[in-house]
Parts: sequence; C-alpha cells; structure tokens
Amino acid sequence: MADHGLGLLLVRGALRAPFKRPSPERDFPRSPLVRPVPRIDLARLAAYERVCGFPTGDSALPLTYPHVLGFPLAMRLMSDRAFPLPLPGLVHTSIEIVRHAPLPASGGHELAVHIDGLAPHRRGTEATVATVMRADGGVVWESRSTYLARHHTDRSAEPRDARPCRPRSVPLPVVAEWRLAGDIGRRYGAVSGDRNPIHLHPFTARLFGFPRAIAHGMWTVARCLAAGDSGGTRVSVRFLAPVLLPGVVAYGADGSGRFELRGDGGRLHLLGEVS
Repeated sequence: MADHGLGLLLVRGALRAPFKRPSPERDFPRSPLVRPVPRIDLARLAAYERVCGFPTGDSALPLTYPHVLGFPLAMRLMSDRAFPLPLPGLVHTSIEIVRHAPLPASGGHELAVHIDGLAPHRRGTEATVATVMRADGGVVWESRSTYLARHHTDRSAEPRDARPCRPRSVPLPVVAEWRLAGDIGRRYGAVSGDRNPIHLHPFTARLFGFPRAIAHGMWTVARCLAAGDSGGTRVSVRFLAPVLLPGVVAYGADGSGRFELRGDGGRLHLLGEVS
C-alpha cells in the first residue's frame, strides 16, 4: 500500500476516534487481512536499513522488516469502524518476533494480519495484533504486538501473568550512547509508513499527553538489533517508557542476548532479549 493510502487510513482512524468507546469487553474485527508480497522495494528497504543502522545490500531482510510490510494491513484493521480503540495515540507496548526460515530480500511472500484479542491494562485497554508471513505454503516469520489505548480505568495493575522481559533493577553493561535527533520520528515514519502524530512533532504529541514527540518503539528495537547480534531467530521486547525526542539514551547488552535502553537517571525505556 502506498504512503498516501496509509495517510488516508490514519485520517479515517482519526475521524472515527471520537466515536470509539475503548474497553477490553468490546468486540473487534475477527477476520484476517491478507496481501501478497511478490517483490521487495529494494530502495525503500535500503532507506529503512539506513535509518535503523542495519548494513545495506544484504540478501536477507532484517528481522524487524516484515513488521513494516504488514503495517498497512494492521492499519486497515485498527482504523476499521468495528475496531473499538481509537487509532491516533495508540502506543506500542510490546512485541514478540519469531523467524522460522530465511527471509530473502527478493520477495515471494504472503502476509496475513489479524486482531488476536483485547485485554485490560492499568492505563486502559491493549489490543494484540498478530502478523504471519508465509512462503511456499509455510510460515517463515510471525509476530505478536500489543498496542495500548490510554483511557480512565480503576484497574491498579496489569492482570496478565506472563510478560516478556520482566524489569531488571541492575543495568546491563553500556555498549553505546546515542544522541537522538528530534526528527527521527519523521524519518522512521517516512520509511515505515507509521505516521502516528505522537512521533512527528512536539505539538501533535502534546495533543495525546506527551511533552515532546516520542520515538517509534519499532525503531528502537531495530536500532538495538542493528547494534548488537541481529542474527537471532526470536526476539521479545517490552516498551516501558517513551523515548522523548530529541534525547540521549544508553544501549546496554550483556552478550547473552539481553539488551536494554536507558535514559536520564537510568530510566528504563526498553527491555529485550534475542535468542
């Protein structure tokens, strides 16, 4: 789907947002959306790799890139009238990715995306979006993302028993410090199609309760994988606090596959693990 199509979906989601009544008890679209990916736009892939820090020209897709390819389908689902959460302001709270087979950059894939359910969160309601990539009839890649719609709730804690990457009090060894420019949200939005207003400008971010624009969660994941060992086949990440732009973050890793991002005062933004 072209960028203008994604823009129309965002506008549609924004127009429908005032009529949404988010709640984990509400119904949601049940049918998956499917699209073929006969070839990969190599110029766009290279632009994505540059923004995220991956080497360009590899014969295989970065572990995070199928998420970008499936994003238009996720946008169609989350902007649908039947989806109960307002699209503008949705915050990515976690992702789990599994690669089952090599992902050639030549294409020849099929993507399917569906809403896997709603769940209560102490700050509102979370939706789980599942994405599956197939090739030659078999699953080669899949992910599960959670997105939070913040709204008033009387719940004081998250009821889920299992969460990827439980918070750690002892920081991991710092490998690198990154100074993030204020335009990284716009640059990543241009290559990914995710132009959620919370990522673009301070003014639009403030409309949703953020003091400044915040970095895309998937950019922070990709940047960490590009800096570390991105050759793993499974990654679990939990986003704990927004990364404000511009800003400075410390990337930590311990060599066992665990990684994190911390900000001022050791504030934990992201916890992840690659295996």
